[in-house]
Amino acid sequence: MFGDLMGMMGKLKETQQKVEETKKRLDHVLIDEKSTDGLLEVTLTANRKIKNITISNDLLQDKEMLEDYLINVLNKAIEKATNVNETELAAVAKEGMPNIPGMDMFK
Repeated sequence: MFGDLMGMMGKLKETQQKVEETKKRLDHVLIDEKSTDGLLEVTLTANRKIKNITISNDLLQDKEMLEDYLINVLNKAIEKATNVNETELAAVAKEGMPNIPGMDMFK
């Protein structure tokens, strides 16, 4: 029994380390999103850190339109980055979870 428990604890520690490594790797996975007309482009990491924003001069003439563009494009980019982040971390966590009866969390 204690051998199984120690094995599970070791597996959980290993999984925790893999999760941390995956989080670091996701800092280098870039997500690009742009407006449909290409006037605004945003790049962020899968950890949802903004890396770059490119704004067309056409948008600089209208503050309200620029704000709308920023909200829309940033929200789309954040949604994509969140999906990548959650998928990657869930895969690592599922792979490393010990087989504990009754704990089928990742089906």
